[in-house]
Amino acid sequence: MSLKIRNELPADASAIESLTIAAFTEAPHTNGAEQAIVNALRSAGQLTLSLVAQEGEDVVGHVAISPVTISDGTAGWFGLGPVSVSPQYQRRGIGAQLIDAALAELKHRGAGGCVVLGDPAYYRRFGFMATPRLVLPGIPAEYFQALLLNGVWPEGDVTYHEAFNATP
Repeated sequence: MSLKIRNELPADASAIESLTIAAFTEAPHTNGAEQAIVNALRSAGQLTLSLVAQEGEDVVGHVAISPVTISDGTAGWFGLGPVSVSPQYQRRGIGAQLIDAALAELKHRGAGGCVVLGDPAYYRRFGFMATPRLVLPGIPAEYFQALLLNGVWPEGDVTYHEAFNATP
């Protein structure tokens, strides 16, 4: 496998939408809006990072990073997700490579940290952990996790961009 991780190009939008739909079709805990969220983030200019995994000529994975707001006013924090891998390429470490690349780039850019809403068992391997310092209202604490990249921990409620209210 000759996987290449690179920044999204304008021509990738359709492939990203298709693979995101396919990736979440059988996923638990989804409302089917992941592709709409990515499209809304892109339209709003809120994709801080949008990386794709390319195998040959095919885009087989994608990760989105967008800014979040913390109620204490701390800037420089971002949300990870959605993360999508084409079903036929899942369980090969592609999602992990995308996440590692995205987190490395955030750290390189001096980001304070990153939050994610997802499976604690999966995201723990990247250093994410639930913390009472950061809360996503209405979400069980163990599923909302954070990773400090630079600086000190903020404290407060976290708000994602309104694009996360997009519907399929």
